[in-house]
Amino acid sequence: MLRKKLNLSGVKNWIEEEKHDKDIQFTIGKAQEIPDDFVSNLKKIKADSLGQREGDFMRVASVPVIVHEQWLKEGFDMMKEDPKAILKRLRDQHLDAFITTNKKV
Repeated sequence: MLRKKLNLSGVKNWIEEEKHDKDIQFTIGKAQEIPDDFVSNLKKIKADSLGQREGDFMRVASVPVIVHEQWLKEGFDMMKEDPKAILKRLRDQHLDAFITTNKKV
């Protein structure tokens, strides 16, 4: 078995090629690194949210691209959804770390 990994754009996309005699199998993968300091910053924003006055817009979440793309595949377009639906989906999928407010939405 020969395994070759091609890195197309950092850690986001890759193709693995496996050769078994005359058969070749390809695996395509996608990943997004989410740094600890990014999550720590979101926690701080959430903790400070009750003391912040909101204008016309209120930040309720910071959803990574990889999560948004998965949701699109599942038929959930957060750009067309109500903020309550986005927050519910984050909580249901145990992605609370990306919620940036303690305020009632």
